[in-house]
This record gives sequence, C-alpha cells and structure tokens, in this order.
Amino acid sequence: MKPTNTTDPEFFHKVVDCQYACPAHTPVPWYIRLIAQQEYTEAYLVNWQSNVFPGILGRTCDRPCEPACRRGRVEDAPVAICRLKRVAADFKEDVKHRLPGAGPANGKKVALVGGGPASLTVARGLAPLGYELHLFDDRNGAGGFMRSEIPSFRLPQAVLDEEVGYVLNMGIHTHFNTFIDSMSDLLAQDYDAVFVGCGAPRGRDLPDLPGRKEAAANIHVGLDWLASVAFEHSSRIGKKVIVLGGGNTAMDCCRTSRRLGGMDVKVIVRSPFADMKASDWEKEDAVNEGIPIIDNHVPKEFVLKKGKLAGMNFEKVEAVYKDDGGRELVPTGEKPVFFPCDDVLIAIGQENAFPWIEKETGIRFTGWGTPLLNDDVTMQSTRKEVFFGGDAAFGPKNIITAVAHGHLAAVSIDLYCQGGDLTARPGPQVNLVSQKMGIHEWSYASALVEDKREAVPLVELEKALSDRALEVELGFDADAAFVQAERCLNCDVQTVFTGANCIECDACTDICPTSCISFVRNAEEQDLRQRLVVPATNTAQGLYVSDTLETGKVMVKDEDVCLHCGLCAERCPTAAWDMQMFLYNTATASLDLMEIT
Repeated sequence: MKPTNTTDPEFFHKVVDCQYACPAHTPVPWYIRLIAQQEYTEAYLVNWQSNVFPGILGRTCDRPCEPACRRGRVEDAPVAICRLKRVAADFKEDVKHRLPGAGPANGKKVALVGGGPASLTVARGLAPLGYELHLFDDRNGAGGFMRSEIPSFRLPQAVLDEEVGYVLNMGIHTHFNTFIDSMSDLLAQDYDAVFVGCGAPRGRDLPDLPGRKEAAANIHVGLDWLASVAFEHSSRIGKKVIVLGGGNTAMDCCRTSRRLGGMDVKVIVRSPFADMKASDWEKEDAVNEGIPIIDNHVPKEFVLKKGKLAGMNFEKVEAVYKDDGGRELVPTGEKPVFFPCDDVLIAIGQENAFPWIEKETGIRFTGWGTPLLNDDVTMQSTRKEVFFGGDAAFGPKNIITAVAHGHLAAVSIDLYCQGGDLTARPGPQVNLVSQKMGIHEWSYASALVEDKREAVPLVELEKALSDRALEVELGFDADAAFVQAERCLNCDVQTVFTGANCIECDACTDICPTSCISFVRNAEEQDLRQRLVVPATNTAQGLYVSDTLETGKVMVKDEDVCLHCGLCAERCPTAAWDMQMFLYNTATASLDLMEIT
C-alpha cells in the first residue's frame, strides 16, 4: 500500500466516526469536551455553527452519529451524543449577542419557499452576506414539520420558537399564512434565486382499501392529524385507536392518541418489529407508555357496522428474506385477524407534492416525484436559479439531513448569485495541533473511564399522559452530563506517526490495548489487512500506513479499533507518536466558527 496521505482532511475526518456520520458534520467530540468542562455556551455555539438547532436536535435527532460512535465498539452503548447536545442548549447563557445578524445589503434577493429546517439553514447562511431573504410559509409561523408534526411532549414550543427566532431575527422578511400556488408567478418577481424547502407534505393514504370512503369520518392521515392537533384544531380521539405504520410518525401518532383520550391504542405494522423504520428509542418510548406494537399484519379492509367504523381486518404474514437482501411478506394462511377500533390513523409514509410547479418553468422531476437535480451537492434544479433541499429534494429524511442540504444550497446560491462556479466549492476549515504539555501530560482527558450510559430521566408516566404539552424527557442534570460526557473517547485527537523518529522498538505495539499497531512488510491492502497483529476486517475504515522504515517494514495502524487513549505516544521513547487535535469544520456560506466561539 502507498503511505497514507494524512494531509488529506478526509482521512482523519473519517476517523472521527461520529462527526463523519453526521450529515451536517458537527464536531461532536469538541462540544462534548466543552460540556465536561461546563462550558455550555461554547458547546452550544459549536453546535449552532453546523446544525443550527441544538436544542431541537438534542431532543428529536435521528442520531446517525450514535451507531457510528467508537464507544460502542468497546461496550454495548455509545456515548449519549444527542442528549448531550440538549445539555448544551439547556444550560447555555444568553447567546443572542454572540450570533451574527444581517450583513450590509449586497443587492441580491432570494425567495425561500417553506419555513422548515432546510429553508431556515439557507437563511442563516445567506443573511450575514447581505442577501435580502423572503421566507414564505402557509402556516402562521416558521419551523415546518418541526412545528406541525413533532408533538410538544417531545419538542416544547418554547424551544422551537427560541431557535427558529435566532434565524428569523437576522433580518428575514417573513410571509406567513401565504400559500405559494405558482412557481411561474414567483419566478416572474425580481428574485435572483429561489430555494424550495417545503418538505414532503403529503401523507400516504389507503384509498383503495375496502371501507375507506364509507368510514372516512373516523380515518385520518397521520401527518394531517398531527398538524391538526398541533394547531389545536383537534383535541380528542376515540377510546380505541389503531395506528397503521412503522415509522416515527406512527410513534408520534400513537403517543399523541394516548394523551387525547385513547385508552386502547395499538400500532399495527406490515413488517417485522426489527424492520420497522422508527428509531429504536421511539419504539421503546411507545411501548413504555403501554402501546403494543403488533407486527406482520397487513391491512385488508375497514369494517363498518351500522354505517360506522367498527374495526379492521388484517392478513397475517411472515417475512421471507432473499439472498439479494430483498424481503417478501408471505401470507401465513391463517384466518383474517379482526381488531376493533373507533378511529384509525394512517402513518404509512410521506410523498412529495409539487402541483404548484408548472411544466413551463423548466423544472423537471423524477418518476418518484422528486426534483431532478444536477447533483446532491449543488442542489441546483434543471432551472438554474431554483434550488431544492430537505425532504423536498430527495423525499422524507430527517431534520439533520435537511440542515445539511440547507448548508449546501446556501453555498450554491451564493456562488450562483455572485457568478461563480457551483462546483468550485470552498473546502473545510481544518487544523491539527499537538496536545503535548509534558512527557506524560496532555491538554485533554485521555483516560478511558468505565462509566456506563445512563438513560435520560422521564416525567412520571401518569403525569405525562395527562398533559399533551408536558415534555416527557427531563434531560441530564450537570452531574449526569459530566459523567456521560467523560465517556467520549476523543476520537478527534489523532494518533500522528512520524516515521523518521521511529526506532522500531515495538513499545507502542506492546502497550496498545487493542493491538491496533503493527510493523510488517508492505503488501496489497487485502493481504496486508490479514497480516496485522489483529486482522483488520472492517474495510469501511482505512488503514494508517507509514513510509518504509529502516528495516524495510511499514507501520500499519487499524483506525477502526484505535481508542485514541494516547498510550502509544506516552510510551514512545523517540516521540514518533504524537496526539494531535484535529478540527474539521465543513464550509458554510458564512460564519467562521472561530468568530462566534
């Protein structure tokens, strides 16, 4: 193998597994260390730079960072990354004076369609650059699905209003209760660019299922129903409720039903429990609130008695998995299963809906109803001044993905409006700094603590179910936050090797707790991975390979299992190893991270 090019920022970026897995590439270990130091405001601002909504995401994020967490490789549970993000938001001081405002006008004007996280992120990026920004939303406030579909017992309105307000207060012109029904009309106005971040607003239905039309009064599309509850148009539900679907929307529907009077609430899903799209913690929360999840049941018909919905019939199936990874739901041949109910909530997915974008605009769409974009980086549509992001771009995802799209689109819009090349994008802000303070002293806590992950404390169940607006999770207190933050392995503190200093004494291999360092003869990667002290089986993570040393061997480190404990650097008699803090901050349209922290 060729020597590893450690000057390529993506090599060490990939080693920081949590940050690499985050769509917005939030520097997770950095803000967790700040929390351990009780520097909550600074931790919040580090988050705000990349993910825009730390308090919101600290409660609602899908947490792609946590399955990637290196702590999960040495014990069962990863670091509580998401809930530590909430700690920074809960304990921060007032940050308004530390956030940027609108910059001097640059003469460019941009329309933002939809007030969700993608549009707000675009606004956050462009406002300091002097763009005149006009945000349109058919609701009476910004936030998009964060406001209308996430129940307040998960996301308090005060938290939502605060963080949305940070963006709107940057001089954004808001046009609420305004429905955009024609892209042609919007383009006819004097906007230099248009960003579409209106989400995937259409909830899927079961229009062809027998009894659907006849029982329509008691059958509700989950997305619409949640919005109706959020805006206080609906305040009750039947005693017996069936929720169809296995995603997070279904979990929100069933838990909201319990708070609106549903005594017998069931989630019934086609797939096996393990295959459900809902996050594991969302399923756990529903089950803990006394809501059974019945899997492997396919809806067959709505049953009416005396003209009113009485229940549903289901066909029982089993999942058969194929060699190619596909899955088929095969009927078991048993009799249909009947479940009585007063109301049904259909939460089986979301769809994009763009009836307001006329063909003559030149904006083309895929067969799935999503816009045809030049690529997934520029976010530019087939009409050069129109950009998409969030669920509106590629279909339903999550908040943090919408934020990432917003950052990309903001850079593109700025380049486009300034006549630049959309593919010539700014690189990340990167730094690599030694942490050595003495022979065995580092400027960060390198010891591997043995504390286990603890669950976030909850409000008493009876109290939680009696108040729809009461937040269920209490969050970590300062003491618990410190313990949980100390579980972080500081994966952004890189083990950097200088071959010219190495005398091949094997001290580092002797002391390494995971045997991730080897000195071997070089070979092709597949062969080399098998000849290490411990074979490196995870090919998704790279090997750190040195130049050829004096003995003709190379140093090879398996980055997949390194704990960043620093023992190799402490033991090395020639300082061939050093622990160096790696900063990787993804480029945004504006706001240098160091300026706000």
